[in-house]
Amino acid sequence: MDLVIDVGNTFAKLAIFNSDGLMVHRSTIIVLDLIDKLKELDELFPKLEWCLISSVGLVDSKDLQYLENRYTLLHLTSDLSVAFNNKYKTPKTLGVDRIALVSAVYAQYPKTNVLIIDAGTCVTYDFIDAEGSYYGGAISPGLTMRYKAMHTFTEKLPLLERNESVFLTGSSTTEAMDSGVICGITFEIDGYINAYRKKYPDLTIVLTGGDAQFLRDNIKNDIFVNTNLLLEGLFNILNYNKDIS
Repeated sequence: MDLVIDVGNTFAKLAIFNSDGLMVHRSTIIVLDLIDKLKELDELFPKLEWCLISSVGLVDSKDLQYLENRYTLLHLTSDLSVAFNNKYKTPKTLGVDRIALVSAVYAQYPKTNVLIIDAGTCVTYDFIDAEGSYYGGAISPGLTMRYKAMHTFTEKLPLLERNESVFLTGSSTTEAMDSGVICGITFEIDGYINAYRKKYPDLTIVLTGGDAQFLRDNIKNDIFVNTNLLLEGLFNILNYNKDIS
């Protein structure tokens, strides 16, 4: 059994996969509680051997020391081997979350043109072709960031949270803001999908991230939704590096 950890600025996601590649545990915790969670998992799953950690935030040195003492530990960086052909022009600047997502679809959709859309703090678009070559994509502000930007950079617009009921034509300031954010982001997503589909008619689209379920019903194109895609990608990378070690 193997453990993968995705550490963000505030939260960490942990998943355990068995020898058949099935996820048998998933949890989301505050980063400050990481070592307590690790000790809990050690009691529940004493046969854990390998661990891959991916971090966009800082990991406490005591947490890292615990991981190094307990597991055969790998850190996800741009230098770690991956199965796909990375043609990104600046691989050292490529986010580890994007590396994990591409690794997941490369394993799950072989010989397929795939556009990955990760709707989180930012919306990222990543394209990998049927030959297994990754070229990059695009990054734009996510839902919460768009709401915060309108409030922060104006004098009178309020700070709103996303709204389930959205009108194309907002009849109040708050409705107009909701329309601008939610319609704007879904029009953007559909626009990217349509542009890629002109070049790759057989394109497969996978939507993931914290806002994936919320946005799914507003997107006109056919898509697959997988909120565990990043964790599955981390597991794929871990397995790949175990095989070549």
